[in-house]
Amino acid sequence: MIVRLHHAQITVPVGAEDEARAFYCRALGLQEIERPQALAGRGGYWMGLNELQIHIGTEDGVDRFKSKAHIAYEVEDLEAAKVYLTGLGIEVIPGASIPGYDRFEFRDPFGNRVEFLGKSDN
Repeated sequence: MIVRLHHAQITVPVGAEDEARAFYCRALGLQEIERPQALAGRGGYWMGLNELQIHIGTEDGVDRFKSKAHIAYEVEDLEAAKVYLTGLGIEVIPGASIPGYDRFEFRDPFGNRVEFLGKSDN
């Protein structure tokens, strides 16, 4: 029935789109993509990563720091990603290795949980 993952959505506080772009597009290097005109004016924005999309929506009244919900991104060099993020002042939390991957997590500036994975020999 399901053929592939099309997109995932996270949220940021209403009005925080520019701060989210600074983090996700400039700091992490994700590419903003155009949203359909029918969805203009609803807040947020969309990003593309290869054939997948990440939608940034807006909502208030959410304590994102309490949620385990997250998006996991595979990175080319996990250690370099960790060094880069800590250089930005982001707290990196070690994660248990899973078959074929080492990983860590962190919180974006809005409290959303983010996981980075890198291939390993385990």
